[in-house]
Amino acid sequence: MSADLESELKSAMEKLGATAREAATILARTGGSAKNDALGRAAELLRARQDDLLKANDRDMAAAAKKGLSDAMMDRLKLDPERIEAMAAGIEAIADLDDPIGGVIAEWERPNGLRVQRVRVPLGVIGIIYESRPNVTADAGALCLKSGNAVILRGGSESFHSSRAIHACLADALAAAGLPEGAIQMVPTTDRDAVGHMLKDMGQYIDVIIPRGGKNLIARVQQDARIPVMGHLEGLCHVYVDKAADLEKAKAITLNAKLRRTGICGAAETLLVDEACADTHLAPIIKELLDAGCEVRGDQAVCRTDDRVKPASEEDWSTEYLDAVISAKVVQGVEGAIDHIVHYGSSHTESIITEDAETADKFLSDIDSAILLHNASTQFADGGEFGMGAEIGIATGKLHARGPVGAEQLTSFKYVVRGDGQTRP
Repeated sequence: MSADLESELKSAMEKLGATAREAATILARTGGSAKNDALGRAAELLRARQDDLLKANDRDMAAAAKKGLSDAMMDRLKLDPERIEAMAAGIEAIADLDDPIGGVIAEWERPNGLRVQRVRVPLGVIGIIYESRPNVTADAGALCLKSGNAVILRGGSESFHSSRAIHACLADALAAAGLPEGAIQMVPTTDRDAVGHMLKDMGQYIDVIIPRGGKNLIARVQQDARIPVMGHLEGLCHVYVDKAADLEKAKAITLNAKLRRTGICGAAETLLVDEACADTHLAPIIKELLDAGCEVRGDQAVCRTDDRVKPASEEDWSTEYLDAVISAKVVQGVEGAIDHIVHYGSSHTESIITEDAETADKFLSDIDSAILLHNASTQFADGGEFGMGAEIGIATGKLHARGPVGAEQLTSFKYVVRGDGQTRP
């Protein structure tokens, strides 16, 4: 990039930052009704402009097909009327949530009469860097607005036109509700250098960066960021079928966890089966997967169940396929499953299928992933399914937020102390 273009890009990014900081100051003082008004208008505009959104998405889909994107990536990118309706309904669900700002998290009184409150406040300005899912534009913009934060969105180049069309709905809704359009901004270029500016040069404007995407994006953000990062690693999710599992439940849950949508981070990537039930449970589950069009890569025990199974390599146990592929392995009971998950997992989401409550409790307590399920599909790893309206992503780190990142997770707190003339001796 020439020096002139570099200077122009840096100036544009700084303008985004200054505008966001100004908007954040206003939003921090904005009541819940005004924010909800904007959210309601945004949902209406998404529905009203469905044709525009689909046309913009057609441009992105055509370009992605030319690039040879995988089926999983194409699925992430695609919009249709049902997905647009889901975006609108998600924004309305966010509007229906209690306003987290100003809420008292805890309060107590000291012996000297001082009354102490811990009160929720916005984080300020959030920078969100994401890849090909255009619905993140709607979810992230709505969640940041609900939590009183301004946001700078940098979507993937594959979803550029779709995200711009969605963002236009959000911006117009803000203006109609009398709120600053700078509360939700989008980086207006696909230039990768814009990400570098967000990570390195905008610390005076951006309070936290949230990346949502694959290994390469996360690695770059963690390596280059000079701003606090809310971590979101890959979804290397596991399903463990215990010896006390109900076979019909195990088949249904495993099939759904893997194949309902293969391109989302909550899709199961590894199946673990207790050796104590391998004779009765393993072959039927593997057959269900294979018959449904899923490629299975297994250890020796799994390979013996069906000629269609391919031998798994060491790399398979730590691969997030995001496709109709699953690795499968026989383990020695719940301890073997826990050992495997601790060694290979990404601390995202794990599920145990068992009718033994004690075994389930051991699995749920001994594994330190962000989300753990008992007798349920890993595809429930979603803020909407948790009653949070929507999510920006599943945070797998341990600082600030963990699991689905919704409106409440996009807040910090301050202490408010009330006295009556007390002085410290």
